[in-house]
Amino acid sequence: LSEYVSNVDPSYVDLGGKGIEIDTKEKVLAENTDILVKKAGNRRWLEVNKNTDLVWNLSKQFLKDQGFVIKKSNKKIGFMETDYLENKPEIPAKSLGLFRSFLSSTIDNVSYTLPSIDKYSIRIEPLDSGKRSQVHLSISSMAEVNSKIGGAETTFWQSKERDVSLETEMLYMLMVFLGSDAAKARENIIDAKDEGKVFVELADGINGYGKLVFKLNFIDTWDNMAWAITNLNIQLDDKDLKEKSFYINVANEDEKGVFSTLFGTDAISKAYQLQLKSIEDNLTEVYFNDISEVNDQITKQFSYQFLGSIQKQF
Repeated sequence: LSEYVSNVDPSYVDLGGKGIEIDTKEKVLAENTDILVKKAGNRRWLEVNKNTDLVWNLSKQFLKDQGFVIKKSNKKIGFMETDYLENKPEIPAKSLGLFRSFLSSTIDNVSYTLPSIDKYSIRIEPLDSGKRSQVHLSISSMAEVNSKIGGAETTFWQSKERDVSLETEMLYMLMVFLGSDAAKARENIIDAKDEGKVFVELADGINGYGKLVFKLNFIDTWDNMAWAITNLNIQLDDKDLKEKSFYINVANEDEKGVFSTLFGTDAISKAYQLQLKSIEDNLTEVYFNDISEVNDQITKQFSYQFLGSIQKQF
C-alpha cells in the first residue's frame, strides 16, 4: 500500500479484506505484477517487481490466509516463520497435481502419507535498493510414524524429508497472491531456467577452523548461504550485508550433557559469525568465527561439522 498511499502503517491494514464489504467487480491492484521465477536444482524462488515493504506485508497476510500462525517475524533480516499446521493448506483445483506430476521424474522418495504437519518460512531480500524483492519460501515437515516399544505399538513424530512438490505448490499460490496471473505463474514455475549446480567445498581455514569455498560471486554466495541457513532451521539472529556476515545461534551436539538435561538445548546454544570474503569474481570463501573468542578445540572441530552440513545442502 505504501506504493500508493502515504503515512499508512501496513501492519494495521487488513489485506485479506475480512470484515470489509468490497464490490466484487472492483479490483485492488488489478494490474498483474511482473514476477520472475529463478531455479537451482529443486529450489525455486521469485523476483518480484514490488517494493520490499509491500511484499513483506503481503507475504505475511498470505500465510495467515492459509491458516498458519506466524511464530517468528523479523522484518530487519527479512524472515518470517509459521508454527506447525496439522492440515495441508488448500490447493486450488486447477493447480492440484500439476507440479507433482511434473516433478515426479526428478524427485525421489517423496511421501504424501498423513498424518503430517508442515510449517513454512519466507525470506525476503531487497533488490534495487528495495524497489524490487527476492522471495524465498521453504517447507519443514514432520510425520507421525509407528514404533514398537516393549511389544506395545506407539507413535511418535519425526522430521520428514523436504516435500519439494508441496513447497512448489505453495510458491505458486504465493506468486498468484502477489499479483501474478495464475496461468502465467504455472507456466513460469514449470519453465524456470535452471541456474546450474552450486559447487562448494569444505576446506581448512585459519587457526584450525573450517571454511567453505563457493565457486560463485559474492552476491550469489550470500543468497545460497541464506537459503541453506533457513533450510537447516538454524536460528538466524542477524545479518549485515555491509559486514558481509550472518550471525547465528546453534547448539554443538558434542557439548550436550548435564546442562542440556537440566535447562534444555537453549542453555548450551552459542552465537557464531559466518563471514563471507570475495576472493575473485567467481570465488567466495565463508569463514566460521567464534564470537566468544574462546577458540577451543571442540569449537574448531564443530566448525567442520557445521559447515559440512551447509555443504550437503548443495
